[in-house]
Amino acid sequence: MSRKLATALATSAVLVGSVLVAAPATAAPADAGAACVQAGLGTLKDLGLLQAAAQKTVDYSTLADPVDGPIFAELPEGSYLSLGQVVKLHRTSPELFAWCG
Repeated sequence: MSRKLATALATSAVLVGSVLVAAPATAAPADAGAACVQAGLGTLKDLGLLQAAAQKTVDYSTLADPVDGPIFAELPEGSYLSLGQVVKLHRTSPELFAWCG
């Protein structure tokens, strides 16, 4: 896992986790970061993974491929991230996600 990704993951839950998860799904995005977050939450919902993501039981390495995406990163097997960490990454590193392009 890259140092940038590891650093972002380590700080994310504290900064945005509960605030954005509590926002209603129908709220219009206020900026590009918010639109990226909503697209990510929508993708998890469409894949049937939203509840699992909230329970930190999604192994994001199964969705990661640095060339083909949909998450453009190399993640080791067992990359279970909190939903807050994933939300933070959508704001700080939207280039990692195909749905944020």
